[in-house]
Amino acid sequence: MLRPRHHELDLEGANRHGQQLYFANTDRRLQLLNPKSSRRRPEPAAQPLPPLVPVDHQQLTLFPPSGRDLRGGRERGCPEVDAPEIAAALKAAVEHHAQRHGLEYSTAWGLNRGLRVLLSIQETPGARFRASEVLLLQGLLLPARPLLRLLTQLGMLEDDRTPNIALWFHERTAGLPDPMLGELTSWFELKLSGSTTPPRFKARSHRWIQRMVANALPALRVWAKHGMDSLRSITRADILAVLLESGTPRVHMLQGLRHILRPLKNQRIIFTDPTARIFCGMPTPTIPLPVEVHALREVLHDREAPRAALAALVIFPALTSGQLRGLNTTDLRDGRLFLPNRTVLLAEPVRTRVAAYLDYRNHRWPRTANPHLFVSQTTGCGVEPVSSVWINDVLGMSARRLREDRLLHEAEATGGDPRRICDLFGLSVGAALRYTGNIDQPGLIEHSLRNAGPTRRPRTE
Repeated sequence: MLRPRHHELDLEGANRHGQQLYFANTDRRLQLLNPKSSRRRPEPAAQPLPPLVPVDHQQLTLFPPSGRDLRGGRERGCPEVDAPEIAAALKAAVEHHAQRHGLEYSTAWGLNRGLRVLLSIQETPGARFRASEVLLLQGLLLPARPLLRLLTQLGMLEDDRTPNIALWFHERTAGLPDPMLGELTSWFELKLSGSTTPPRFKARSHRWIQRMVANALPALRVWAKHGMDSLRSITRADILAVLLESGTPRVHMLQGLRHILRPLKNQRIIFTDPTARIFCGMPTPTIPLPVEVHALREVLHDREAPRAALAALVIFPALTSGQLRGLNTTDLRDGRLFLPNRTVLLAEPVRTRVAAYLDYRNHRWPRTANPHLFVSQTTGCGVEPVSSVWINDVLGMSARRLREDRLLHEAEATGGDPRRICDLFGLSVGAALRYTGNIDQPGLIEHSLRNAGPTRRPRTE
């Protein structure tokens, strides 16, 4: 009697005509003898991801919810998803994203769980998700920030958040006259989003907008205090009345006013640009100061691998914060650091600390797809570089201070040779003179300026 595979033994059938012997799993033996039948089936080819196309319509709600109680939904259960095709496509996209970026199972599960919650509270099934609703997942301890990046890549995110720069602008400009505030708001919207119609303007960064508004606000408040309620009534004499004689405050204020009034004139919001043909001057140069030796030793010999590696790359090769953010793991080869404009031979202390950091990076994020050398807890699940704030927080001080100390020490060691500093660190001549000018060599800067010509002035770094 033969017993087929995956079938139970039929004792009644075996005893019906007397006891019978049987051989178990004989069909597997036959498969091994026949190679054609034992050939494994090839794995199916990877199917392309289902297309994610948001719907064009919008389902209107009769009673819009005043607030979402996601914790109550976690306790009592969320509603069923009304869009199974969108849910399947999003699940496949999460699996592809997790496999591509080397995410752990817990992170991928959190992304899937967050998408299921968002689909259950979505008013229009298949529409783009609102960023304000995605941020509500933080109350459930789900990865909201990685989910925002994923939905942005898939084209399924509607960013309805108010930018922080808009809140900052309205807070700082409160109290100005309404006509002046309206003109300043037009300039703010123009610089925030740019303009593709003539006259064209490039969209500026939030930090640039903050700097220009902060530089011009003292003058705007003075004019508003004297009864000038519109920028159209500002004249050249009014500009000269609020400017200082010289120095950095004069340069910054005139720069802010010029960047505000000139675009308004090009947009024909005001009639003339009163800042035209006003000499700006030069800012007061700052003096680089050295760092205490015990502070350098403390940050260089720290037990934390990221801090020691960052400090070594700033103290020895004098890398900037932007260069540290842009470093990739492939830029370190054969004991050298390959930068876009120069190649740096790393010293032995730098190699030791960078090697220790690479071991720490591979242990902490073994499957990350981020190509950058320095990875944080936020960028470990993506491909973005770390921020300058993260670098300064890890170092415990500004990276610029450490770099200035290194350049100042090199200027002292070389006897104030600007060409040596330019060759070693890729600085311009004017930036190198900023460090060599502090060396006890009388007449060094005057000699360099005399050789450069009467109209040349040293540029600050």
